Amino acid sequence: MQLKDFYKINNLEVDKNLATANITINKEHDIFKGHFPGNPVTPGVCMMQIIKELTEQIVDKKLMMQTSSNIKFMAIINPEKTPDLVLTLDIRETETGYKVKNTTTFNETVALKLTSNFIEK
Repeated sequence: MQLKDFYKINNLEVDKNLATANITINKEHDIFKGHFPGNPVTPGVCMMQIIKELTEQIVDKKLMMQTSSNIKFMAIINPEKTPDLVLTLDIRETETGYKVKNTTTFNETVALKLTSNFIEK
C-alpha cells in the first residue's frame, strides 16, 4: 500500500465486473498538514492511487496506470466533514491489462469520475 494509513477499507464487495468499496479517509494523516492546514482537501492524486490499489486487490495483480481519461473532480473531499466514501469500480479485462471506470461519492454527492487503463507490472 503506497498510502500507508491514509484510508481504511470498511467493506469491499465484488460481483463479476462491478466492485463497491466503502472506505474512510484518515483525517489525521500527515498529507493534510500541507494540503491544506485548517481546510484539508484530499489530493486528487491520492484518490487515483486508492483506485489503483483497490483494483490491484480485486484482480490480485500488481498494476501500473498506463492512461487516464475523463478525469472529473466534481466535489472537494474534506476528510473532516466527509471522510466516508463509496467507490464504484467497473473493471474490464483488456488485451493489455484492465480498464476501470470509477465513480466516487460521499452521501449523495459525486466527488470523482475517472476512467483508467492499467497494465501489469
